[in-house]
Amino acid sequence: MIENITLRNFTAFSKLDMPLSPKINIIIGENGTGKTHLLKIAYALSWAALTPQRSPNSDEQERIQKLTEKFVGIFKPLDNKIGRLYREGAIREGNGEQASMSMRFNRDQNLGLTLYHNSRMLQIDKWKINVPSSLENTWSEKEPVFIPTKEMLSFMLGFGSLFDKFGLSFDDLFRELYSLLELPPLRPDKLPEKSKWAIEEIEKICGGRFIYYGGGRVNFKTSTNEFSANVMAEGFRKIGILSRLLETGAIYPGLSGPLLWDEPETNFNPKLLKLLVEILLELSRNGQQIILATHDYVVLKWFDLLMDESKGDDVLYHSLYREPGSGEIKINSTDHYLQITPNPIDEAFGFLIDQEIHNDMGGLGK
Repeated sequence: MIENITLRNFTAFSKLDMPLSPKINIIIGENGTGKTHLLKIAYALSWAALTPQRSPNSDEQERIQKLTEKFVGIFKPLDNKIGRLYREGAIREGNGEQASMSMRFNRDQNLGLTLYHNSRMLQIDKWKINVPSSLENTWSEKEPVFIPTKEMLSFMLGFGSLFDKFGLSFDDLFRELYSLLELPPLRPDKLPEKSKWAIEEIEKICGGRFIYYGGGRVNFKTSTNEFSANVMAEGFRKIGILSRLLETGAIYPGLSGPLLWDEPETNFNPKLLKLLVEILLELSRNGQQIILATHDYVVLKWFDLLMDESKGDDVLYHSLYREPGSGEIKINSTDHYLQITPNPIDEAFGFLIDQEIHNDMGGLGK
């Protein structure tokens, strides 16, 4: 579990300290305030923390090389130079400080990375990550999972080969999601009960299930017929990704790394969002840490209405905003919906209601 993220002079952030709930985290903010960057940072650092498990015989220089390549692949900085991730404003200000990213996990584990504007490689500032010997003593036995805004099933066929051969301009998050979707499914008796429940609920909504044949070929199968996944509604394809990740155990509450989801509302009819929030709450109740970014009032409000403290629910809202005057990005975090400030999603909804009243009533009451 991630407990805290601290950033200095990294990408859009001058200084940012973000506490995280072990259960549900919701990031909001206007465009350009760094929501997706925060998700990518959490993903990249979670991936970095697994390096000792992934390459137990590698030395520090090899780890640094892999970490640098990973960050470049995820963020796609100009000219593929890691130094481009140093905050541009810090260069103009000439403050001379390094850019840094640090993450604190549970069990007092820490990871910190630094760079400067002319850096060719990341540097390890602090590294206190225990290499687990069994499932019982690990903070995360599996990779973190990142679901991007774009749904992926419609372009899976041949995507892996094209990505590897031609270096498609997609960031590495798409290649890694593709690899997770291609994993073989777990045996039904190995699936957690809540994963089975979620898969069944998704199949009811979609009227069938997505079948993965390998190599990126995906079809949709009902009780009477089978279709190409490409003819299915985009919203069904999007929630079908969640179903597959549960089916393969890539998302395995209590064992898997954090689930990071960028704008889960994209492609969804609002009627689907209640089920989605119910599923995410159930997964969090069983040990899955979730961090998502949203622009959607319906998503935000369903979490407020459906969270149940008697079931141990913990939803932490993070509002990103630009400070008047300096323009620096700041963050306010709260576990109370009514205390989210600023709340551009709620404000926009309020403006909409005001306009509707004005259109219906004109100048009445003025």
